[in-house]
Amino acid sequence: MVFLVSYVASAARPEPNKDDPEYRRQVDERITPPARVAIAGKDNSALKTGDAATVLSSPAASAAVLPGEQVYATTCIACHGAGVAGAPKFGDKGAWAPRLGQGLAVLHKHALEGFQGKAGVMPAKGGRTDLADQSILNAVDYMANAAK
Repeated sequence: MVFLVSYVASAARPEPNKDDPEYRRQVDERITPPARVAIAGKDNSALKTGDAATVLSSPAASAAVLPGEQVYATTCIACHGAGVAGAPKFGDKGAWAPRLGQGLAVLHKHALEGFQGKAGVMPAKGGRTDLADQSILNAVDYMANAAK
């Protein structure tokens, strides 16, 4: 009985006209990739959409620049608030002194690129790769100033 019903139901559906523009639009919509990626240094003009000339790029490139205090409060505090994974606690002059002795340029580099030292691990951008580089630098400056 089940086979008979499924046979009858499958025969009731008409074959689509493959030349129909609506059918082609539906097929194109189903097979369109979910995302497109722009590659630096390459011609990305094919990524422009018909109604808005938007090109997808890395989230960090288009992210808004946030103040250091805000980045610290939403991201850095997770490790630097409690000293997780060897992170120097916010405002701890003793823990920050050797790091500050290396200079802000080194701190900036480690914050952006990540660093694994004797005391612990600093993930690149504190794990928040969606943030703009300048937002991360603002947070490092904020934390460094609090430890001076």
